Amino acid sequence: MPEISVVDQNNKPVGKQKLNDAVFGLEADAAFVHRVYSALSLAQRAGTHSTKTRAEVSGGGKKPWKQKGTGRARQGSTRATQWRHGGIAHGPKPHGYATRLNRNERRRALCLALSSHVRDGSIVVLDKLEFDGIKTRDFVAVMQKLDVANGLIVLADESREVMLSGRNVKHAKVVLDGQMNLHDLLKYDRLVMTKAAIEKLEGRLS
Repeated sequence: MPEISVVDQNNKPVGKQKLNDAVFGLEADAAFVHRVYSALSLAQRAGTHSTKTRAEVSGGGKKPWKQKGTGRARQGSTRATQWRHGGIAHGPKPHGYATRLNRNERRRALCLALSSHVRDGSIVVLDKLEFDGIKTRDFVAVMQKLDVANGLIVLADESREVMLSGRNVKHAKVVLDGQMNLHDLLKYDRLVMTKAAIEKLEGRLS
């Protein structure tokens, strides 16, 4: 069972935290994470791209010229695909991109990403994260003390002061433990979690 230091907002050690192997101690499986990440990314596509076929383009009801005797190729409509302003042959039509993923696959991908942060030493565990008021300056100061330039901050309970203080900070995102997703875990270089968030996460994922 991996063990990690717990620090306060000034980056001073205040204790140790044992991490659940089932959540933070998995071996790397990049291919599986990539498959789940790709499926989740595709599911975000609207799939609304569309082109009109010759049946959907307005006009073209009249035969351009008679069938025989003109010396030209026979034509039945000015909206055929070879005509300018005609329909599109084999163009894209609206369809979904979602790939079916079950709950266990989503959970395992999250645990693999969390384990990767532990293995790389890019996780910071805080005893708590609190501010007296809504001040971006205070949020930035804490991130600097923790040596976090690009990080995902995960809280156990909603804190208006923390969330609004970090809302406009570039390269930082504050979420609750239930809002954390695979995309964010892979996007940010550092992961900052409170002890309470880890306990809730382990209870849900293990």
